[in-house]
Amino acid sequence: MMNSMIIGKYVPGDSVIHRMDPRAKLLVIFLYVFIVFLANNSITYAVLSIFTFSLVALSRIPFSFVLKGLKPIIWIVAITFLLHIFMTKEGDVLYQIGSFSIYESGVKQGIFISLRFLLLIMITTLLTLTTTPIEVTDGVESLLGSLKKVHVPVHELALMMSISLRFIPTLMEETEKIIKAQTARGVDFTGGPFSERIKAIVSLLVPLFISSFKRAEELAIAMEARGYRGGEGRTKFRQLVWKWTDTAFLAAVLVLAVVLFILRS
Repeated sequence: MMNSMIIGKYVPGDSVIHRMDPRAKLLVIFLYVFIVFLANNSITYAVLSIFTFSLVALSRIPFSFVLKGLKPIIWIVAITFLLHIFMTKEGDVLYQIGSFSIYESGVKQGIFISLRFLLLIMITTLLTLTTTPIEVTDGVESLLGSLKKVHVPVHELALMMSISLRFIPTLMEETEKIIKAQTARGVDFTGGPFSERIKAIVSLLVPLFISSFKRAEELAIAMEARGYRGGEGRTKFRQLVWKWTDTAFLAAVLVLAVVLFILRS
């Protein structure tokens, strides 16, 4: 399951999504996070899904690869769906056994909220799949550039975000290696009493933290050896260029917002 984690990974390509300005991608995702809450019925969710899957298709990244990356969060989606079934008591009763009842509104809301969650994860994952960590850093730094006037360390904040995204798949791989090593030593992560499970988790977290600190120290030494002293006085090898396609994608998101507003219940 850890190997299927694709958040933070970059897939090289030459699609229209790959060539977009990272600032445009960040703005599209920022607007999408708000627009997704306009959907509240079958038609609006269908439109939203078509738009999202169209972006994935334009990225030329196989749908199977993207869907495989959603596997680690399926259990969160399942819990969300079950909570709505258990907590929502509106509409017609679809199924009843004893004091337990499943209502039509609970099933409907469970499906909608789960789909909303999946679409949000998919669109944000598409950012890291089609944008290098350096481009993400440059995009965030450019968008927040005006905050430098009030002495906000924009470059450092953007760099921290970029490094965090880049380290997600690395830490997942490291976690899988530790789990396999501890399992070979007889540690059981799936069964046993609660106290034994706590010990198993500790045997996983301790080496993971040690490995993380070691990698952070190696990264700090490497950056210092290359003369990194923060964002002051730094020049950029790659300049960001806003193209007409970036404007078109932003316009498409705004049109999507209008369509969802009109079609929502």
